[in-house]
Formats: sequence, C-alpha cells, structure tokens
Amino acid sequence: MVRLTALLLTVVTGFGGLVYEVAWQRYLATLLGSHGEATAAVLAIFLGGLSAGYAVFGSVTRRMAARARESQAPPRLLFGYGLAEMGIGAWALLFPILFGVAQRVSLLIPPGHAGLDFAFDVSLSALLIGPPAVLMGATIPMLTLALAGDLERATRVHAWVYGCNTLGAFFGAILAAFWIVPGLGLDGTVRAMGLVNLGAGAGFMLLDRRVASLAPDLAEAGRPAAPVPHLAAYAAVALLAGFAMMAIQTTLNRVGALAFGSSNFTFAMVAAAFVLSIALGSLAVSALPRVPKGLLPGVQGLLLLLLFLLYLGVPDAPYAAHVLRTLFQSVEPAFYAYHFFVFLALLAVLLLPLGLSGALLPLLFHQVRRDAGELGSVAGRLYAWNTVGSLLGALLGGYLLLFWVDLHHVWRIALVALAVATAISMVLTTRIPPAAAVGFLLVPALVVVLMLPAWSQRRLTAGLFRTRQAEPTSYLGADAFFARLQRYAVAFYDDDPTSTVNVMQNPPRPDGRTDLSIVVNGKSDGNLIGDYPTMAMMALLPAWMSDRVERCFVIGLGTGVTVGELAALDDTREIEVAEISRGVIDAAPLFDSGNQAASKSPKVRVRRGDAYRTLLQTPGRFDVIASEPSNPWVSGVEMLYSVEFLEAARGRLAPGGVFAQWFHSYETDTATVELVLRNYASVFPSVSVWSTLGADVILLGSDGSDPAVDMARLEQRFLRPDFRRGFARAGIETFPALLAHEVLPVGAVRLEALPGPLHTLRHPILSDQAARAFFRGGSGVLPRFAMPESAAPGARNSLLRRYAGTPDGGLLEEALDAAVKATCGAGRYGDCATFLARWKHDHPDSAGLERALAAERRKGQAAEQLGDLELAQIAGLFGDGSGPRPKAGKALARAEATTQRFLLHYLHAVPFDRQALEAAWRVCRTDACNFKRRQFEEALGPLDGRR
Repeated sequence: MVRLTALLLTVVTGFGGLVYEVAWQRYLATLLGSHGEATAAVLAIFLGGLSAGYAVFGSVTRRMAARARESQAPPRLLFGYGLAEMGIGAWALLFPILFGVAQRVSLLIPPGHAGLDFAFDVSLSALLIGPPAVLMGATIPMLTLALAGDLERATRVHAWVYGCNTLGAFFGAILAAFWIVPGLGLDGTVRAMGLVNLGAGAGFMLLDRRVASLAPDLAEAGRPAAPVPHLAAYAAVALLAGFAMMAIQTTLNRVGALAFGSSNFTFAMVAAAFVLSIALGSLAVSALPRVPKGLLPGVQGLLLLLLFLLYLGVPDAPYAAHVLRTLFQSVEPAFYAYHFFVFLALLAVLLLPLGLSGALLPLLFHQVRRDAGELGSVAGRLYAWNTVGSLLGALLGGYLLLFWVDLHHVWRIALVALAVATAISMVLTTRIPPAAAVGFLLVPALVVVLMLPAWSQRRLTAGLFRTRQAEPTSYLGADAFFARLQRYAVAFYDDDPTSTVNVMQNPPRPDGRTDLSIVVNGKSDGNLIGDYPTMAMMALLPAWMSDRVERCFVIGLGTGVTVGELAALDDTREIEVAEISRGVIDAAPLFDSGNQAASKSPKVRVRRGDAYRTLLQTPGRFDVIASEPSNPWVSGVEMLYSVEFLEAARGRLAPGGVFAQWFHSYETDTATVELVLRNYASVFPSVSVWSTLGADVILLGSDGSDPAVDMARLEQRFLRPDFRRGFARAGIETFPALLAHEVLPVGAVRLEALPGPLHTLRHPILSDQAARAFFRGGSGVLPRFAMPESAAPGARNSLLRRYAGTPDGGLLEEALDAAVKATCGAGRYGDCATFLARWKHDHPDSAGLERALAAERRKGQAAEQLGDLELAQIAGLFGDGSGPRPKAGKALARAEATTQRFLLHYLHAVPFDRQALEAAWRVCRTDACNFKRRQFEEALGPLDGRR
C-alpha cells in the first residue's frame, strides 16, 4: 500500500512538473522573447537543472543510505523526497513575486550590446527556474532506492517510478494547454501547482512514518558502494539516446505545426503523445517477468528501424492531418472531439517507436544495477547523462543545427546518434566484438541515412490546416492531392531555428508582375500583389496621421511592403525592423521587385529578434510604430496583442506619434475581435479603426485626444507626391476614397461598451480564444459602437463627414461616389451598401448613383446586399421610420430585422436616425417584443436615444 500510494503521488508530481514547464516557458518569453534563442535557453535551463538534480540527489541518496546503515535505522528517503517536493511548492508560491523582481531588475539595465543583455536575462531566468528544476531531479534517484529495497525488484520499481512520473506529465500537457493556463493565468497556474506540490510533499512525509511497519524492505539500503564496470559506456548510451529522442521531439513539434497549425493546442497534442508513449514503454518494462540479456540492443535496433520508416512518412503528415480535419464540422462541440482524435492519430503513429524509447532507460538501469548496489546513485547518474543528452538535443537539434541544415537533416543526425548508441549497447551486453558491431550495424545505418530522400518542401508547407472541407482529391491519396501544387514554384526554403519559411512563386500574372507569397510555418503571411493594399496602408496610414515621420519601427518584415512604403516617404530617415525569423530576413531580397527595393534601402535596419524585447532595447522614440504580426492563434504571436506590449509601444511613441496594429475578422469570431479592441482601448486614449481589403483592419492609437483635427493639413499631406504615389500603389486615388476606409473614428471605440477581461502576459487568454475560433473558421463582426455615447463623437470625428458633410447630415455626391468605389472595391459590401443607401436617400434620381450601381452589379458580387429592396430598407434607417404600419404578426420580425440591419450597416460617416428604430419597436407591444427590445438595448442603448 505504501508503494502504491507513493506511485500515485509520483503521477501527481509529474503532472505538476510538466505544467510548470509550460507556465515557465510563457513567463520567460516575456523576459527573453519568443525567438529560437529564448526557447532554447529556457529548455536548456530546465533540462540542465534536472540533470544537476539527478546527479546531486543520486549522491544524496547514497549518503542517506550510508548513514542509515551506520545507525541501523530506516534511511528516511521518502521524508527527504517530501521535503524536496515542498521546496518546489514553496518556490512556486513565491514565483510570481520573484518574476516581477526579475523583470524590474532587467529593465534597470540600460540597453547596450544585445548579446550581453540577453545573457544577463538568461542568468536571471536561471535563478528563477534553476532551483525548482534541480529539486525535481530528486524523483528518480530517491524514489528508486526508497521503493525498491533490493536488487530483484529494482528494475520493476524503477520502471514504475519513471513511468508514473511521465504518465503525470501526459496529463499535465493536456490540462495545462486546454484548461489550466487559460483559466487560471500564469500566476494562478504556478500557485495552484505549488499547493499541489506542498500536498504531495506532505503525503510522502506521512508515508515515511509507515515504511517500517508496512514495507520493511524499504529500510534495506543496498550493498556498499563499488565501482560500476563500463559506467562511462552506459552513460554514453544514455546521453546519445537522450540527444536523439529530444532532437526527434523538437522536429516532431515543428512538423506538427506544419500539419495542424502552430497553435498551443498542437504542441500540447504532440507533447502528450510523446510523454504517454514513453510512460507506457517504461511501464511495459515493469511488467516483464524477466529481462533477457539482449533486450536492450534489440529494443534500440527496433527503435532505429521504426524511426527510419517514420522519416519516410513525414512529408505526407499535412495531407493526413487534412483528411482527419475534413471528418469534423467546424462547430464548437467538435473542437474537443477533433483534438481527441488528433491525439489518437499521433499516438497510433508514435506509440511503438516512442514506447521503445521509453523502455531504454529502465533497461539501461537494469544492466547497470547488476553490478552496483547503490541504486539511487546509479539511477541519478544515468538520468543525469540522459538529461544532458536531451539538453544537447534541444540546443543542437532544436536550435543551433538549424542555422545550417533543415529539419530532415536533424532527424538524420538523430538516427546516426541512435545507431552509435545501439552499437555500444551490443558490445556491452553481448559477445559481439566492436568491429562486428561497426561493420554489421553502424556502417549500414550510415549508408541508409545518406540514401534517405529529402522531405518535400511543397508538401510540408502546403498549409492544409486551413482547408476544413473535403476537396475532390482529398481521399485519393497524397500523390493525387498534392499534384495541384506543381504549378507553384519554391523560390526559397529554410527551416530556421524559429520557423519554417517558404517563398512560393505563383503562376505569372497576365500583366507580367511577379507574384510571390511568404509562407511561415505553413501559413501565408503576405502576398506581394493580393495583400499589397493592406501592407502598404500599414505604413501610409500612421505616417499620414502622425505629426512627423522621421523615425519608424516596424514589427514583422514579411514581404517588406510596409518597410518599403515607409522608406519611400521623403521625410523618413530611419526605420528599425524587428523580425524574429532568420529565414524571412534571408528571403527579403526576393521581394525587392515589388516593395520599392526595401532590402537595399539605406534607411532600413533589420534586427533579428523578438519584437517586444527589440522594441524595449532600441533607444529613442518613434514617430510611427507599425505592428504587422501573424494571426494571434499562432503560438507566441499573442504577446504582440497584450496590454503590456501595447503599453510598451505607447511608451516608445514620440509626441504626436501613431501606433498601427493589423488585425483580421476572418477565421475568428466576434468575441476575439472585441478582445483585441478592448485591449487596444484600455491602453490608447485615442483609437480609430480603418478597413483595408475585405476582413483586414488597421487599428490606430495615439496619446492625442483627436489626431485628425486639422483636415487641411491631412489633405495637404495626402497630396504630397510621395504620399500620392504610395496611396496609388495601394489602390487609393482620391482623398475622399482614403477617408472612406475609416470605419470607427476617434471617440467611437469605448472601453465600457466592451465588457470582459483583458489579455495580458500573465493571463494570456487571446491565444486560447483565437485558436478555438480558428478551428470554427468563421468570421468575426467588428462592433460599430452605435449607442448614443459613441455615435455622437463618432459622427463628430468622422474624417469623411468633416471633409464632405452636408448640413442635412449627408455627404456630397462626389464623396459618396468615391466611398462606394473604395468600399465595394475592397470587398466591404456591407459598408458599400450603406453609402449607396445614403446616396439613394439623399439623391434618389442621381444619374451618378445609377452608374455606380450598374458598375458594381456588373461585377456579379454581393447581389443580395446591393439589391434594390435591401438598399431601400437600409435607406429607411436614415429617416424617422414613417411608413406603412406592419401587420400585428409581422411587427416583431420587422423590428428585429430593422435593428439587425442598424447594427450591421451603421457607419459613423453617414449615421442612421435612431427614430427609425423607435418607430419599428413602437408598434410591437407583446411580451416577446419587450423581451427582445431589452436584449437589443444592451448593445444599442435605449432605442429612442434617451438616457
């Protein structure tokens, strides 16, 4: 019973250890950044701490056993291990405070040499997570000796301890990603785990009191220490195995991101499948009645063979993931079912090879314990060397090697390391001479590795995780499905330490323009032609609104269009660019033909690094800061939407400066759009929202109460030759057309109208929420803030209304014409319908209106939104709602439809008359009407406009 209870508690401690690792990684991304160096540093600190802990506590168990023999008393190992667990728990409870201190200390150091600054922050990180990581290293050596008691049971008990601890890590990987971190935040997570560790530690201490009566064999410490024959060779096997499997794991993480999308949920699924397979492999060793002498090299050889076979199937992983995705509907109830089957699919592929890898350390321990009585010390040393190997696998396979080679090369290097370890094991455990092991195993393995084909770049980076519905070739096999990709040329490819970057050259355009797309981790992050207007306006809008445009900071190089447009402005003299991916930087010259030769501009300085850290370390202030990250469901990107990052950006703006942030309403939901707006409005006193193409929007923030007071100045700046050329390249030819892109003027976005939590670095809810919305693949609705307290400042500050407003609340015909062309041309058919309806309301017999309507209808798009009936109904919202009274049974339906239309089509440039709402609801008198009216008033305020 003591042993069983201790093993159950070991599951709990393994659970806590993995949750800590997840939380610490996200904590320290704030301090170190989210680039490859930071990730490798955190993993190295954690694994280095574990390795040191295994070695230290292996020695501690030996001394505790020696003292117990001298005093003829039980060794009190469970009590000592309980103290270690309570130490972890106490540290976790203090961790949020310690982290805050570390942040303040880091900010006290003035920016200087980037490498030295990073090294200083790595040292702070080591002080934060090193001590608890060392204490975690007590698990294997102390519990192995405490629960074994004699050599006969040592292998089985050791496998139980290792397996149960890893099984707990499996539960930690799942629960941390899906529920614990999003629900509790980072501070709440580590404190909750701290309480778990304190409870587990107390449990082990209580068990120690019952050892003498319930498990007398635990008092037996084992034989005296003796030299372990061939320990260096066994340590080498453990190190090589650790290196190989960690290199494989980091590669699988990257492949998983390419197949399923690089969200936190993907990494959780891969980690869960990995650790569960290892746990089951270890537990399988504990179930063996006896361990055959040649089992260790046999297991290693079979593992090597399976990893060879798995290598060949990796390029088709995106296709397999696509087929699995098509089996699930894009609805919320299917979210957990889909990820459950993703996990099962990964487990089906990885269980056997990774299960064999989980058996390696218990089998190594079995071999060594035959010749050593100090079970805890031996276990500690073996696991220390294995963890050193894992550390090298993380640093080399997950980071350093990727400066020179691609992912498939890392896998091959891991295979070679495993082949060497297998050859050593054969020599140690059988009578095979070293020369025979080299000739019959190592040399053939090396030949096969050299003959392995490279992974298909097209297939790996196809981005199929965005294809939710089955296509005609989806079930015809990978070759048939990927045949369509042959028309795309791979102009550039690089697996860098942070991401996989691919530049796809699309088929030539009829006009001869080069059409290139940059694809990062399988997701297109910019197209040189289709996305040009959005990327150009990311530069031009804040530069046009800012008092000056001399110093600029751009987050995300991408295709270089934003940087190129800023560099093309006459006043710009310095542009700092933060780009996290080395591959994106290396690919930059390919886009020079379409981005004003941004990579060759003397004004531009590209700094490779995390945007948050780079912004804080770059001296001086900026007139324009343009943040153009990827979508926030991508792991790590959510930092750039956090309150802390926005505050840092606001703090680095020069007086009169403007911060621009890109966002989207595709593949998301309304709640996520509102969360991003809520964060923005909580930081910037002055906020406006502009639309570019379709579902792309740009948020502009500044410290001023109204940065657009001087319309004459803004028009004059627009008419400057450099701005005119830039806006023309973005498809904007006239000043009213530019103003029509303003959706939410300054003063319209109100924080109190967006109730809910904020997304912060210490409580990162955006990545979870955005990833769930991405799974559904729908569209979010940008709130129009049509309530009276927003409508008044929105109408007053609307730039288009200021420029071309008429005394009766309408717009000049020339402005309406420009607005219709701008909004319909950008795919914003809802807003286009509003401008057309206003035109129809103000100038019903206008020949220009008929020409505009005919031109848009000839395009054959949005026929329903631009139909005569729909436009007439929208036009009715500009009046007082007078007209024929509906029949009693239709009053509620009409009132609901009128209110929904009001919410969907409201524009502050041409605001609706709220009397139309009141008139629609005035004739609806039933209880159902009253209930629905109250619901709408929560979003719109009193429908009669009164407070």
